[in-house]
Amino acid sequence: MVDLNNSMKGVVLPGNSTVEFRDYPIPEPGHGQVLVRTKSSTICGSDIRAIYREHVGKGPEGYQEKIAGHEPCGQIEKTGPGCRRFKKGDRVIIYHISGCGVCHDCRMGYMISCTSEYRAAYGWQRDGGMAPYILADEKDLVFLPDELSYTDGAQVACGFGTVYEALEKIGISGNDAVLVTGLGPVGLAALMLARAMGAQKLIGVEINEERIVLAKKLRLVDEAFVPGPDTVEKIKALTGGNGVEKAVDASANDEARALAIRATRQWGKIAFVGEGNTVGFNPSPDLIHPQKTIIGSWVTSIWRMEDLVERLVRWNIHPEILVTHRFPLEKAGEAYSLMASGKCGKVAVCFDEELK
Repeated sequence: MVDLNNSMKGVVLPGNSTVEFRDYPIPEPGHGQVLVRTKSSTICGSDIRAIYREHVGKGPEGYQEKIAGHEPCGQIEKTGPGCRRFKKGDRVIIYHISGCGVCHDCRMGYMISCTSEYRAAYGWQRDGGMAPYILADEKDLVFLPDELSYTDGAQVACGFGTVYEALEKIGISGNDAVLVTGLGPVGLAALMLARAMGAQKLIGVEINEERIVLAKKLRLVDEAFVPGPDTVEKIKALTGGNGVEKAVDASANDEARALAIRATRQWGKIAFVGEGNTVGFNPSPDLIHPQKTIIGSWVTSIWRMEDLVERLVRWNIHPEILVTHRFPLEKAGEAYSLMASGKCGKVAVCFDEELK
């Protein structure tokens, strides 16, 4: 959706479960910036929760009527002066938070945790990937190797990076049975990566039976349950009566979070990655006495994202297998509506060969 007058169409989310197209000039990269031709931009559940349905965030971290899409991947079309590593033609993933670059968190690579006034998220406070071109800072780029598709890379930009961070924090190995509550795209990514990292038994819990069917079809899970009053007992029965060593909640559901805690064995570890809502549990019997650990994990660092890309190639894992639907940009309205319905895996808005 680019015309000869050097302009393009971009997607804006008004906040009433609709999509709006607006005209934008194709940007020129400034110092330390690159112009990326978008190849694939996947839709994140956070966009649905916090922008598409209604604008939840407020203030400087709220959505600011920018081009949507914080999971973009593409090829560098043009570089501005001062670029040191990347060049025209390079395939790149864009880390979706552009931090100030000089605070403690940015220097650790965790731009997600930057609190500077200069922090801006692609697709939220600066233009994102739901357009043919995206202007990015070179410091926000991760190299995409030829072994991975652009749609693989788009998912690394948020979902897979987020899950990998959480799994590294709780430490997955061949000793572990792993429970994942919530089998949307993030939960499915958790299953894929946990298996690659050595987990011996993978158990899923999901209220949407269509997602359980998808997880089983992709052979990502050994056992999966629709939650019920006896789900904890079922999980313990699969694990010698003890419960799982590690659990990840990707549901953001109160009862699912409590289930993840209670289905984890003594000395086990639980990671919360699903955003929003609450959780209720009894600290002494559920956490203190069995000496469990709950870890909160928010996105990832850019250095760990680079590590993940290297490992995806080594493990021969392709995140794009979670994509059940691809749409061209002009059908972005249908793409967001489908993702909001939950009756799908991952949804991608694609350009050029990534539509195939």
